[in-house]
Amino acid sequence: MIPRILLVGMMGAGKTTTGQLLAERLGWRYRDSDADVESATGLTVPELFARDGEAAFRRAETTVLADACADPSPSVVSVAGGAVLSEDNRRRIVASGIVVWLRARPETLATRVGDGAGRPLLGDDPAEALDRLNAVRAPFYAEVADIVLDVDELDPVTVADRIIVSMDAAADTDTATDTDTAMAPGQVR
Repeated sequence: MIPRILLVGMMGAGKTTTGQLLAERLGWRYRDSDADVESATGLTVPELFARDGEAAFRRAETTVLADACADPSPSVVSVAGGAVLSEDNRRRIVASGIVVWLRARPETLATRVGDGAGRPLLGDDPAEALDRLNAVRAPFYAEVADIVLDVDELDPVTVADRIIVSMDAAADTDTATDTDTAMAPGQVR
């Protein structure tokens, strides 16, 4: 399998900043689903939502995720927060590399996204919207995650460091133990 790390989690969890740092440290390519959607459609995410609706965004999100997962170069992929809503996307994510859930409490996310500008799903009450979205998405993030990092009190540099340490620990364990042992979602070997 091509080396690939897929970062999943809610908006405001730090996927973009952490992903860029991680890719730089590993010398890998960096892909961001939202940026890829904007590049593919020629529209910002808010423009795409306003013009064509959420369904069009979800279709574009699925297309760029498939492209990122088919990329033959080692890469770090910041997966759009809602991509896990699709069962096909979840299968693709799991099959495409090490999946890291950057998990944060809704109140942390609300602080980080502020007034929600540029984030169409947040509406007039970002804190309430994040709480609601997180309740729906968290089980899906848990389903796909190989590694879960609680990022509420962590800066992106520390998160990137912990991902590398977790991957190194998992690699060491894989070489020292039976790799056919089942692993619960979110558990690090």
